[in-house]
Amino acid sequence: MDARTIDPNIQLTGTTAVVTGANSGIGFVTARELARAGAHVILACRNHAKAQDAILSIKKDVHTASLEFLSLDLSSLASVRQAIPQLCERQAPIDILVNNAGLAGGRGHTADGYELAFGVNHLGHFALTLGILDAIRDGGRIVNVSSVAHYRVKRINWNTLRHPKKLRTGFAEYAVSKLANVLFTARLARELAPRRIDCYGLHPGVIASDVWRNVPFGIRHVIKQFMISNDDGARTTLYCATAPEVKGASGLYWDTCKPKTPSTLARDTALQNELWNRSLEWTAS
Repeated sequence: MDARTIDPNIQLTGTTAVVTGANSGIGFVTARELARAGAHVILACRNHAKAQDAILSIKKDVHTASLEFLSLDLSSLASVRQAIPQLCERQAPIDILVNNAGLAGGRGHTADGYELAFGVNHLGHFALTLGILDAIRDGGRIVNVSSVAHYRVKRINWNTLRHPKKLRTGFAEYAVSKLANVLFTARLARELAPRRIDCYGLHPGVIASDVWRNVPFGIRHVIKQFMISNDDGARTTLYCATAPEVKGASGLYWDTCKPKTPSTLARDTALQNELWNRSLEWTAS
């Protein structure tokens, strides 16, 4: 597969894909390439104006693109709950859900009082995914964009998840949220096995994307010099979302389009279940 495109032999005409954070970065590339392959793509984004700019940009490149905007602010569970019925009440089921949106380095809490990276990167996606499970087609795919940063976590301190980040860069909090993505993927795969819905967690590469927008400028400028492009970064996401050869490989963690063993902590079944149960409690309406 080319770094920018889905295998041209893969045709997604008649399918529906939802991509969170699709107005920029690897989410934008993912939406563009799914649309190029024929999927109807729903761009689930917080900023309406930026999403509309993204739609116009994709349509300039892919004249046949079928796209629509869905308002979704993952830092607010109320916003997630408002988005859920809009996806569930559609006539066409969802074939591909890409939980792509992410935040690193932001200070503060979500609207619901959780540490910002954990609330956006995990809890918002957790609530969205479980809320629209009935709308996802049996045999569909769910792709959770995580990070190699999850290897850095030695333990989850549940008490700190309601506290703002302590370090200037927020990397420690970001790493916990990315570990949560891997834990969630494994647990969700077991939950959805009877429906043959495949779940993939992945490291996209260290991307020079908008995810780092809240890291202080001087630090952000330096670290982005060592990152890969958004087009390259979307490659593993697109592979997991579309490649026929990975169908049935549910619950695995992927890096550069290959399965990779995640951290010991990420493979802890008890921790997967604990995160699942806590997340159910925290996102209950």
